[in-house]
Amino acid sequence: MHQRPLCATCRKWRGLSGFPPLDFPKTAYLSAMNYLLAILLPPLSILLTGRVILAILVFLIWIPALIFSGGLTHPMFILLAWFLIFHAREDRRHR
Repeated sequence: MHQRPLCATCRKWRGLSGFPPLDFPKTAYLSAMNYLLAILLPPLSILLTGRVILAILVFLIWIPALIFSGGLTHPMFILLAWFLIFHAREDRRHR
């Protein structure tokens, strides 16, 4: 089989395994996506900020709150997720 020559970027990425690294730089659209995801699924958005235990706790509270209140408590969870996303971004900026 004939292989095409690799471009300069691919040669730089090619490691021992032959696959590009998975640590691509984060861009602005990912944090914007997390804010939009917080509107639909606040616990998943909190999980993406890196707070696993808090995301599980919020999920366990969020499901019954949606069922019993008819969605009236959903904005509270959205605001919590937005605050945590903002806080995580500020922490990354100070590092």
